[in-house]
Amino acid sequence: YHQLQTPLRFPDAYLEQVDDYNIFQPQSAVVGKHLKLTQQTYLPIRTYRHIDSDPLEGITNSLSKIAENEGVAIQILVRPAPAKWRSRAWAISKKMHGGKSFSQAIGVSGGWSFAFFSLPIKALEFVINSFLSKPSKQPQNQNTAAQPEQNKGQKEEEIIKLIEENATKIWFETNVRIICSAANKTRAMIILRNIIGSFAQFKEHRLSNGFKDTLDIFQKKIIEDFIYRNFSELHRVVLSSEELASVYHFPMPSSETPNIAWLASRKAPPPNDLPQEGTILGTAVYKGAQIPVRIKRGDRRRHLYMIGKSGMGKSTLMEKLAKQDIENGEGVCVIDPHGDLVNKILTWIPPDRVDDVIYFDPADVERPIGLNMLEAATPEEMDFVSQEMVSMFYQLVTDPSMIGPMFEHSMRNAMFTLMANKENPGTIADIPRIFTDDDFVKYNLQFVTDPMVRAYWEKEMAKQSEQQKGEMLGYLISKVGRFVENGLMRNIIGQQKSGFDFADVMNNQKILLVNLSKGKIGDINSQLLGLIIVSKLTMAALRRAGMAEEERRDFYLYIDEFQNYITDSISTILSEARKYRLSLIIAHQYIGQLVKNGDPKIKEAVLGNAGTICSFKIGIEDAEIIAKEFAPTVNAYDLINTENFHMYMKLLVDNRSTRAFTVKTIYEPAGDPMLAEKLKQLSRLKFGRERKQIEAEVLERTKLGQQ
Repeated sequence: YHQLQTPLRFPDAYLEQVDDYNIFQPQSAVVGKHLKLTQQTYLPIRTYRHIDSDPLEGITNSLSKIAENEGVAIQILVRPAPAKWRSRAWAISKKMHGGKSFSQAIGVSGGWSFAFFSLPIKALEFVINSFLSKPSKQPQNQNTAAQPEQNKGQKEEEIIKLIEENATKIWFETNVRIICSAANKTRAMIILRNIIGSFAQFKEHRLSNGFKDTLDIFQKKIIEDFIYRNFSELHRVVLSSEELASVYHFPMPSSETPNIAWLASRKAPPPNDLPQEGTILGTAVYKGAQIPVRIKRGDRRRHLYMIGKSGMGKSTLMEKLAKQDIENGEGVCVIDPHGDLVNKILTWIPPDRVDDVIYFDPADVERPIGLNMLEAATPEEMDFVSQEMVSMFYQLVTDPSMIGPMFEHSMRNAMFTLMANKENPGTIADIPRIFTDDDFVKYNLQFVTDPMVRAYWEKEMAKQSEQQKGEMLGYLISKVGRFVENGLMRNIIGQQKSGFDFADVMNNQKILLVNLSKGKIGDINSQLLGLIIVSKLTMAALRRAGMAEEERRDFYLYIDEFQNYITDSISTILSEARKYRLSLIIAHQYIGQLVKNGDPKIKEAVLGNAGTICSFKIGIEDAEIIAKEFAPTVNAYDLINTENFHMYMKLLVDNRSTRAFTVKTIYEPAGDPMLAEKLKQLSRLKFGRERKQIEAEVLERTKLGQQ
């Protein structure tokens, strides 16, 4: 190989150093054979140009039929052939052009003949193999009655053409060695004969040249030569590059042979400037080397986005990152729509961080933790809350046309009214009541200072007839009623004070684990609670505008299936939240989830602002989009066929994107399950409230409008 003037090049091939293969089993029977040519070397065998199907597939099909405790190896040793072989071929062709037959040109008159190009060390083995092998028939050099002179001339011309065509190629001295291992010798011989039979396809019937097996009586020697890759001069076969490529080449993509270990996708090498410090994302495995892949703190502030089908390793990456953040004392929030992720994280909490844990589980109906969206300290926060709530309703309805300007106008005024009382703010559960209870409106108006809000109730609503109110109120209340009528949700969103302070969680680096398991609380309820939590964290981050930059501590927000828990403000979060040290780690399954009602702005915001992009195995349509981000290192085929728990990553290093490369995720085993249960109990006692107490308060607020 190294002596070739033009070495073979496979730029897309992946090379991996592995342990030497072992086909032998204890107490197994081993048999082996060499293959040689039935005719002279100068006559070509049948090649892939004249075989209808892939010749390798016939060989690999025979290999695929062996049992698990059996072994087969076809060993092909290759070295460049001396120039004398090709020179001899041209000399034979020249003599045949002069009128001599092939037999005359090579100096064979019939019967046995041997040509020793070099004296072998083990001449005895050569002689035995030669005499015990069936002699090949040499082309006759005399006319017979059965073969007219004209046919003989045509055959000689055909031989000349084939010899000259073969002589134009590079030639190699080759050993073809077959070793079979099985439980007994009979089975091993059956396997061996099947493998040898697969080489029958290379027989050139016009010239009667092909492969035949030799009678190797020194089995110990052939096994030794196989193990040490010894080249046997006695079993030398000279093949052209075309003949050798027919015998062995890499399997074709069209091959139907089972059990081939295909390389699903290319392994892209890591860049040379990988950070030496920071949070570990995974391992770059390339050419036998395992290199830790890290991301610096500053680069995480530009957010991390991952996409991939279910079960490909997104949660594994989140687990690894969250575990390191918690161990490093960072502030963390994990929003999990399935529950498995946060439950596993609970098993890793260090003893010194037990008091930092807040476990929010809406399915805990006996001690629900309050979550009031309508808590706002400033007019700017009130405006942010109202906009977010309207966006949430757009997210939660199946047809956005059901919500229009009149709905937005009425909902904003209702929320501004309920948020005016800073000591005892209203809740989402109070929205239906404020549209149906005039006394409740009067009670809340005493806290309202905005003249536009007062005018809505005192002038606009007062002038509407009862029929107009009934039509509008039914339309408005139906959007909120599904949550208020649900006892589980009412006891959470109906509490006037949230169970914990989101600003405290962020600024004091607490651990907020949110279990929004859709199987326990329902899809819509999970979505609403997730939207509220993300909005309140965003609002807490925006409050940091009044803090000195050096006082803002990094806080990491993990959102799995994040498309369910974001509104149109995601572009603002992605572009500005880094200023307030809110770093997002977001994941979902396919890009179509980011296109809402044909509007691609969320997709554009994510792909345009995410600093680090990770792609696990994805679908065809997504691959066409992501491939543009990862070009030219990775193409769409690679993205579609990425191995499980592997990803292509475009990493941000010092605010500069690297080329895409392959990263393997690192699995972290679960910790102490008893610790997780204790933390759940501790959290519900600290932040939850008794169900009966909450229901009594909701009933009391209901009576307030009747006084």
